[in-house]
Amino acid sequence: MRWAVGALLAGVLAAVSGCSGSGGGKPGATAGTGATASAGASAGTGQAGGTAQLPGQTFYVSDQTNAARQTAALRGQGRTVEADTLQRIASQPSSQWLGEQGAKEIAEQVSRRAAESGRTAVFVAYDIPHRDCGQYSAGGASDAAAYRSWITGVAQALGDRKAWVVLEPDAVAHTLDTCGIKGDLAAERYGLLAFAVQELKKNPNARVYLDAGNPGWAQDPEELAAALRKSGIAAADGFAVNVANFYDTERNAAYGARLSAALGGKHFVVDTSRSGNGAMGGDSWCNPQGRALGDRPTTETGRPGVDAYLWIKNPGESDGDCGRGEPRAGEFWLPYALGLAQAAR
Repeated sequence: MRWAVGALLAGVLAAVSGCSGSGGGKPGATAGTGATASAGASAGTGQAGGTAQLPGQTFYVSDQTNAARQTAALRGQGRTVEADTLQRIASQPSSQWLGEQGAKEIAEQVSRRAAESGRTAVFVAYDIPHRDCGQYSAGGASDAAAYRSWITGVAQALGDRKAWVVLEPDAVAHTLDTCGIKGDLAAERYGLLAFAVQELKKNPNARVYLDAGNPGWAQDPEELAAALRKSGIAAADGFAVNVANFYDTERNAAYGARLSAALGGKHFVVDTSRSGNGAMGGDSWCNPQGRALGDRPTTETGRPGVDAYLWIKNPGESDGDCGRGEPRAGEFWLPYALGLAQAAR
């Protein structure tokens, strides 16, 4: 379930500064003016729907995501069938990833535009030191002091505007696997995550969810719960599961429920962006074929303890070059995006 950041925020910075440019790198969603499609829009039709969020929590849909830009380009080329298919992605709210570059400016711009449209932006904070164990998404803040400064800047940029923040994908789970984040490094990481929760929760309108892996990442629930406690879960709103992975909603709900029980009933959110056909199993996390868009973003999950289904991974963006000639991680890949949308129920 790992990704590379690559040219993380080039497109975002271009959009914020008023310039044109394609979104590159992992997040792909740029700071646009925002479309007005409802978070309850059907993933099957792409038309606006009436599904309500929690009071005041209708999620923001940017018109500057890679999917939205590509949809517009297809229409301009007269490729209306493909454009209509891709609109199933572009019409839905997806997350704005924040990394090393320009995070404070982007968080301020996107949250402000969301507020102006009466909606709530969803962010992913992704800058922890030793990020992804030096693998596909290597990078992150240079040290603990740099991270504290970075997350404080993000928190200040959000002000008191409504925002949901998924905090540091993989960071906790990597302290429990073979990554090498052990001992003093693990203790430092837990402290930084707890600090991040504390800073973000100074905003009374922010909801914060610590990442907690996925059902295929073998973890002892009690051990993972203990690591999450060290990471400040008590002060957070809950945890996130299945970020950038493909496990189906039922399996994620069961996984989350077990972890919630170990955490005294903490709520959680599920990344359903590509979960429509479930996971293929094994190590098939890198651009597996035959996958589909999952449940559309909504807070009306019908599941106790599940606060929302979110599209945390931006559908259509490559997981990386998996040895089959795919684009590098984070680049929008039209054939894959169309496949996800076509296969959606």
